[in-house]
Amino acid sequence: MKLIKTIDEMRAFRYAARKSSKRLGLVPTMGALHEGHLSLVRAARDTSDIVVVSIFVNPTQFGPNEDFAKYPRNLESDSKMLEHEQVDVIFAPSVNDMYPGGAVTWVTVEEMSDRLCGRSRPGHFRGVTTVVSKLFHIIEPDVAFFGQKDAAQVAIIRRMVRDLNMPVEIEVGAIVREPDGLALSSRNAYLNPEERKSALIVHRSLQQSQTLFEEGERNSAKLIAAGKQEFARKPNARLDYFEIVDPDSLEPISLISNRALIAVAAFIGNTRLIDNIIVDPKL
Repeated sequence: MKLIKTIDEMRAFRYAARKSSKRLGLVPTMGALHEGHLSLVRAARDTSDIVVVSIFVNPTQFGPNEDFAKYPRNLESDSKMLEHEQVDVIFAPSVNDMYPGGAVTWVTVEEMSDRLCGRSRPGHFRGVTTVVSKLFHIIEPDVAFFGQKDAAQVAIIRRMVRDLNMPVEIEVGAIVREPDGLALSSRNAYLNPEERKSALIVHRSLQQSQTLFEEGERNSAKLIAAGKQEFARKPNARLDYFEIVDPDSLEPISLISNRALIAVAAFIGNTRLIDNIIVDPKL
């Protein structure tokens, strides 16, 4: 496994790999790896000749009062996990390399970037699409792997790829959960034992809506109300949003007639967690 820390070296590696016509799969991450990330790495390994994992805590997707400074960073631990998964390259650039002084260029997917997490985290998705477009430009992957837990991010990146004619396939891996249903997240490490118990409400709220959906309810307002009821039972859980949207456009849906994304974000103590499910009346 090769550790690359500069853009120039990463480009040189990609240039050499392209000569052999090998298929390159990229798994973009911010490190603090868990089984959810590793499931994407395995998917990349199964379908790619070369697997690159980027590790970069991207400052531009954090708001001024968010957790950029304390976001968990452990390149040594992450590297051991990735070596075990037979990753070919870790790309771990510096902030100065990714954002040279005086940089003023952004990549923004209009309208979609203001929905779901974009509404409560202004500028977040602008930071995501900018850094992902940079990674695609530097690494030139044939395919990139993202997790379904970040469903809004996936939809926005897919739109960016389509709109800008980027020659990269986007593959999405299923949410990986703890045995009790909590979606794996690097931010779960922030939870104390009591908050960890309370965090189960996030997935449980989705289950309430899903149960009502499976019983035949298609009215989004009623499904949303069922999910929101769960939060009244946990005083240290503060709902950010609970919405039902089109999984491709992220536009709200009032009556479910096709695939729909039920998405939730909530604060457990000071930790913001997200989760979602897909429902489909045609299945």
